[in-house]
Amino acid sequence: MVQLEKPPEGSILRASIVSTAKARWSTPDTGGRDFRLVERRAEGVQRACTSSRTYDRSGAFRLRSAEPFPREGGALVTEFPVWAWVGFTGLIAALLVLDLLVFGRGSREISFRRATVLSGVWIGLALLFGVAVFAVAGPERGGEYLAGYVIEKSLSVDNVFVFALIFSFFAVPARYQYRVLLWGIVGALILRGIFVLVGAELLDRYDWMVYVFGVFLIYTGIRMAFHSGAEVHPERNPVLRLVRRVVPVTRDFEGEKFFVRRAGKLLATPLFAVIVVIGTTDVIFAVDSIPAIFAITSSPFIVWSANAFAVLGLRPLYFMLAGMMDRFVYLQTGLAVVLVFVGAKFIYGGLFGKVPIWISLPFIAIVVTASIVASLYKTRSVDHDARRPGAGTGLPR
Repeated sequence: MVQLEKPPEGSILRASIVSTAKARWSTPDTGGRDFRLVERRAEGVQRACTSSRTYDRSGAFRLRSAEPFPREGGALVTEFPVWAWVGFTGLIAALLVLDLLVFGRGSREISFRRATVLSGVWIGLALLFGVAVFAVAGPERGGEYLAGYVIEKSLSVDNVFVFALIFSFFAVPARYQYRVLLWGIVGALILRGIFVLVGAELLDRYDWMVYVFGVFLIYTGIRMAFHSGAEVHPERNPVLRLVRRVVPVTRDFEGEKFFVRRAGKLLATPLFAVIVVIGTTDVIFAVDSIPAIFAITSSPFIVWSANAFAVLGLRPLYFMLAGMMDRFVYLQTGLAVVLVFVGAKFIYGGLFGKVPIWISLPFIAIVVTASIVASLYKTRSVDHDARRPGAGTGLPR
């Protein structure tokens, strides 16, 4: 991209862009929508002209606005074309298929060493994608992706604790857990994708949503700081109750099958019930984590990609940490500080302008790293639970 000087406020280029925008968005393709939307879009381009810093010879420009969520023509600026969305979704699907065919084949337990290697692979892929974002979209978007990934990866430790509770409740044998997590995470990815689109639409339509999200994140952070831990009651899961009404669930496991037929009647197995509970329970965590990333970036693509890579790494992370969760005594406090920070960042952005990523990223990284290091140091002489994860208590279903 060729760097050019920003056109003066009253320049011919500026007037041309604004008039072109008004003419374009005043055409019949608006579908008869209120003319205020047309004015809003034209004003969005006008604001872009007064705050933009970079132009190229084709006339395209990249927005740099004081607004917390930059808009180009009244819409959130994504800076990523449709092919990027399609390509990334295809990449995620290919990685899931590869994981299922290579690592998820058969019923076997995952050792700590194998889980560590797989976790390193997923983290490496996530960072490699971050390098690609940095190269294609610039350092600001690259930094936003990295900050969002760090937040998601840190918050996913709570997911590990919840997975352990769910597996214990249903007494899922260890050899089935990796396969179950794979399909549960597929459902979680779909639900999180919907959440990202809904969150982007809310922020696009209603400017005051930045304050709602900000207050919610601050409240969540304070509650996390003084709360003992996650509470999960699988037997109260409304989606599971609905599934049981439609498809009866067998009491015993049927190998690694999710469905069986008995006397010509289709029945679900407890493994399918576990998938339903994992996928829907993850929605609770998405309510916290997705607004947290929107406090970092205005790009739905960045939010979605950071979420996807963090969720994909949950399976090996579970087998790494499920037996040593009691060692992370300060992590919850660190995550609470991060949530309060991003909530305050939301509100500050709505009032005064976006907080630079070079402030947000180091702060988040330092807080999370410090909480992990302090936790491991504090519990260095404590014998943590070395049982295989999710051994199961045989609780009644």
